[in-house]
Amino acid sequence: MEISERKKKILSAVIDAYIATAEPVGSKAIAESGVLDISSATIRNEMAELTAMGYLEQPHTSAGRIPSPQGYRLYVNELMERQRLSLDETEQINQSMNLKIQQLDKLMNDVGRVAASLTQYPVVALAAPVAATITRYDLIYVDANTFIVVVMLNDKAVHNKLIHLPFSVEQSMISRISSVFNTMFTGITEDKITPELIDSAERACGDTMGLVSVVSTFAIETLKETTHGEAVFSGASHLLRQPEFRDPDKAHEIMNYLSDSEHILGLPAITSGGDLEVIIGPENVAEELKDSSVIIARYDAGDNMQGLIGVVGPTRMDYSGVAAKLSYIAEGLSRLLGSAAAPPGFEKLQLKGDEPK
Repeated sequence: MEISERKKKILSAVIDAYIATAEPVGSKAIAESGVLDISSATIRNEMAELTAMGYLEQPHTSAGRIPSPQGYRLYVNELMERQRLSLDETEQINQSMNLKIQQLDKLMNDVGRVAASLTQYPVVALAAPVAATITRYDLIYVDANTFIVVVMLNDKAVHNKLIHLPFSVEQSMISRISSVFNTMFTGITEDKITPELIDSAERACGDTMGLVSVVSTFAIETLKETTHGEAVFSGASHLLRQPEFRDPDKAHEIMNYLSDSEHILGLPAITSGGDLEVIIGPENVAEELKDSSVIIARYDAGDNMQGLIGVVGPTRMDYSGVAAKLSYIAEGLSRLLGSAAAPPGFEKLQLKGDEPK
């Protein structure tokens, strides 16, 4: 069922009010806000239909409505107004970010603290190499029991390993395996080197001695080493200020999850093709984040590195405001780290297409 423009305006008003108050919103409050020139009874009927359609929820029979994850998704995709940062906000970011920082780990901590302070939500920050792939394999036959594996990565780095075998192998087999790897194993990330791919390669070159497994193990180890990232979690105390996380057990569960670097590294990558992604409530893969929303911005960290900075908060979070701040910070980091000619500060940075107020 297609949602009408009037319903969209009411839904937007409900979400804006709920973001501001953290309390269920009634039809009377929407009518008194002056957003729409229609009666409270009409708004009440429309809110009932929005509830039936799955865009709103009613936590208690006598209470007002709150947005559902489906409602938040429509709001993020179509309804929220894109905020423009004020001059004071841009200046605050400029002053905070214009630091002479030499090491990336210190930068991540500083950026996390700045973003947490600006958004009043917990922040995760990560800088890691762009997903590595191998562009070329060379297997060099030494003798019947020895060969060398040489791999070139997409950043032109070269790694090699001397392989000693407890059995004899012919040079023709080594050449055949090299050809198969250059056909089937180039241009793919570590997670794509699966047992199924290895089995297929073994059949392709007639390998019954486990040579393909030896070479693929080296490839996996090399790719894992080059994709290790540094991640930090900042602003945990902001979580406790949100009404949704006043239950200490619930807040503790999320903070424990985000304090683990492995979990931060496993946060969703940006899949929309842009530089910003919003993951709402149940859209999160991790069970610990099912009642939270995550906004992630990507930036170019230079030297074949990319970074992610993300805000974690309740589904009631101020999506527009957080998205604006993260986009500005990410763009500034890209200029600071991703270009040799980066300016010393962010004074001239602006959100794409907008002039700060």
